[in-house]
Amino acid sequence: MRRSTPTARPAVAALLACTLLASCGGGDGDDAAGTVTLDYYSLAWQKESVAANKKLVAQWNRTHKKVKVRYVQGAWESVHDQLLTSFEGGEAPDIIHDDASDLTDFAYGGYLADLRPYLPKATRAAIPQPSWESVTMNGGRVYGVPFLQEPRVIIANRKLLERSGVRIPTAAKPWTWREFERVAEKLTRDKDHNGRPERYGTVWTMKEPVKQTVNLALSTGGKVFTKERTDDGTKNVVRFAARDSAISRLIRRQVEEDRTAPRSGLGMGGSDALPGFFAGRYAMAPLNFSYRQQVQQQAPDGFEWTVLPLPRGERPGENVQGVVPQTLSVAQESRHKQAAADFVAYMTTPEHQVELATGDWLLPTATEALKDPAVNRREDGWHTGARTARTLRPSPTLGVRGYAEWSDKVATPAFQRYYNGDTDLGTLRDSLVDDGNLILNRYQR
Repeated sequence: MRRSTPTARPAVAALLACTLLASCGGGDGDDAAGTVTLDYYSLAWQKESVAANKKLVAQWNRTHKKVKVRYVQGAWESVHDQLLTSFEGGEAPDIIHDDASDLTDFAYGGYLADLRPYLPKATRAAIPQPSWESVTMNGGRVYGVPFLQEPRVIIANRKLLERSGVRIPTAAKPWTWREFERVAEKLTRDKDHNGRPERYGTVWTMKEPVKQTVNLALSTGGKVFTKERTDDGTKNVVRFAARDSAISRLIRRQVEEDRTAPRSGLGMGGSDALPGFFAGRYAMAPLNFSYRQQVQQQAPDGFEWTVLPLPRGERPGENVQGVVPQTLSVAQESRHKQAAADFVAYMTTPEHQVELATGDWLLPTATEALKDPAVNRREDGWHTGARTARTLRPSPTLGVRGYAEWSDKVATPAFQRYYNGDTDLGTLRDSLVDDGNLILNRYQR
């Protein structure tokens, strides 16, 4: 996801949660005529995305006499705290927009409905099985419908790339990570040979290093999170062997040894890198797919850019990456689960997924939606994203109880120290694995 979801400060979180409770207080009731009103808690935030959501809600309300939907605006920055407070207060919205990484605690806490009895077969058939795996946990229960997804891609300076004479990758034949390193070296310019290039081949924005490190590990045959059979049953465990750490070592190598990526990028978010990208400071930037919108809107006149697929590993089966799809779920406490699930199915039809995806500059999950011309046009790199959709797999972090604590307390500071050159690989591995498994074991007792 391009939007971070940090825990809000307590006072702010409480205020926002109260707003949500007030908004959703009567959403689950029937009026005198027997009309049901459901609350739809949406995290759409861009103008086009909000408009697309509200248009579909209005269309539903025009065509359904007995079930009406009320749109409730939420915010990514505080979604977890808002929802937790509303669940505990018994005032949860009926339909919940979130992402799959946030479902685990709510699912195991009993706050979300298992959608298997309620979803029509057409909804299940429209979305490929790998996407369903991202919302399936706790004994095969399905806690949401994955409807939007966001790959990571390379946004590159077209002129610099073409002048370099390197092979331009395609979705059918992407670069290997080894090729990517060679291309970054060729695009780097250090005229004074002082180790401070005037132009870096790439930039790694690692302000939030954990999810992207874990998700990119799939492209080298790694996983970081895996399952292990024990006397107490199957448990999640942290692993950080050679394939799991290959991308971490590549990033460290480009920053510390090759000097093809700037150290300053390690503290940046994706938006922070764009001014330097436009100024020619960086030739390429691995970024989430939706950053194309900012590039399209903010690039100076005459700036030419292109979207390239993410590199892959050397071995068969390594042309994949992890993603965390956006989801629509139904609250367990909703008194009208079937009606809420019907609305979820309506919002996630292939046709409607296309509307929502283009409004948010993301990709739909439905197979037919991915064939739609609107997400396959060459303009702004849409076709590159659509063609990489088949390489997307559920993030290894999904469904792992204790992941959030591991990420916040262990992995984020450990990766930041490693990427900055303050610790070595062995120390990083010890922190991730030893401290991480202590945390995971506590959640699995």
